[in-house]
Amino acid sequence: MQCSAVGGRVMAVYLDGSAAPPVIDGPVDILALLGDRSTLDRRPAFHIEQAADNTELAAYRRLRTETFVHEQGLFTGDDLDDRDADARTVVLIARAPDGTVIGGVRLGPVDDGPDLGWWQGGRLVVAPQARGPHGIGAALVRAACALAEAEGVLRFDATVQARNEVLFRRLGWQSVRATEVAGTPHVLMRRPITRIASQVAATKAALGPLLAELPAPPGFVGDDGAPVPGTDVIAACDAIVPSMVERDPEWAGWCAVLVNVNDLAAMGASPVGLLDAVGARDATHAALILAGLTRAAQAYGVPVLGGHTQLGVPAALSVTALGRTDRPVPGGGGRPGHAVRLTADLGGDWRAGYRGRQWDSTTLRRTDELLTMTRAVAAARPAAAKDVSMAGIAGTLGMLAEASGCGAVLDVAEVPRPTNASMGDWLTCFPGFAMLTADGPDAHPLPAGPATGAVCGELTAGQGVGLRWPDGEITEAVASEVTGMGTA
Repeated sequence: MQCSAVGGRVMAVYLDGSAAPPVIDGPVDILALLGDRSTLDRRPAFHIEQAADNTELAAYRRLRTETFVHEQGLFTGDDLDDRDADARTVVLIARAPDGTVIGGVRLGPVDDGPDLGWWQGGRLVVAPQARGPHGIGAALVRAACALAEAEGVLRFDATVQARNEVLFRRLGWQSVRATEVAGTPHVLMRRPITRIASQVAATKAALGPLLAELPAPPGFVGDDGAPVPGTDVIAACDAIVPSMVERDPEWAGWCAVLVNVNDLAAMGASPVGLLDAVGARDATHAALILAGLTRAAQAYGVPVLGGHTQLGVPAALSVTALGRTDRPVPGGGGRPGHAVRLTADLGGDWRAGYRGRQWDSTTLRRTDELLTMTRAVAAARPAAAKDVSMAGIAGTLGMLAEASGCGAVLDVAEVPRPTNASMGDWLTCFPGFAMLTADGPDAHPLPAGPATGAVCGELTAGQGVGLRWPDGEITEAVASEVTGMGTA
């Protein structure tokens, strides 16, 4: 490209002799300067980002006024409402290459109270000159869905004009029912969010076929522990994910004790002792695993009776726990009509490096607090109990319901939850201590000391788990059986 000065302005000519756009003082596009027209032609016609300041919000709202007030006549004056004033509302905007706002959409929590993971999208708008083949509206909808799921949303609704129903259905949304807004036909639509179902499928769905040939004690199929025939001994065994043992050996050692003691607790058993099997690349790594395991065993007041340690191998850790009770509480003892109660320790915070996946309250508790929680099922003796496992709260409830030969509904607004955990994260994470129980509606709560308990659902006829929201709507979390192991 050659340049020459004409009248104080730099004029550019591409090497092929064609004229290039004039170059003026101020920011310049280096691709244009270089004459890279093929790259310029491939640049997207727009990009989407979150509105960052009042100027961008004002541009988005002007588009809304032009479209919904002047063009469509849906509103008079403006289309602003309480959602615009809610600080939690997020606005995504589409920008043209020159920075002009050419579209937008808003989304955020439906209710004014705590964010329950129920969000609504709305006020989707695209400037008249930007409508057409670029697909800006569809891209804004996809971006809103991605953001909602990233924020832990489990129900995402939108009320759309009837003429846009086809677009939303093509984008994977489901029509719920017809409605009206400002006297104009609309459709309430819902985006299926499969976070819980996907977790259940990944962690538990293969168990039924895999374990079909292995006998299980009658009445305790799929339970957290296994009664040893002819004794009052309960045996439990859990392994820790190898990548966690490799990356975070002390925490893995702690968790190996935690999960096994909780499994015994779910059956109302008192722990007698632990056996460990450790694999590590070297002695230093093994020492870290054993340090975490020893510290947890001391905190829970349960002895390590022995085990096996092997060096020079990939990281591995499993623990077997032995406990005693002459009246084990089954995981499959629930019946339709039983109230579902969640008792969980809401203290602590997300474990560093495991945000949204592992909640750590137990490392902050005294031994007497830990023992009060782990003895609670034995004291209350509910009809059914299960320790919340890798399937999360909703998935574990599905396991309890499956073993009980029924389904379950979880009342989202009643679930005890830490203030700094989104509903999506909380219902799918591994908590330090969380026990699901089922019993008659008048049953006493678990005497679990520092843990918080609340009735938050019930067992029902049928299969699977539904989430019930404050407006009475029930959305599907788990469609059918969780493990395929069937009734206990």
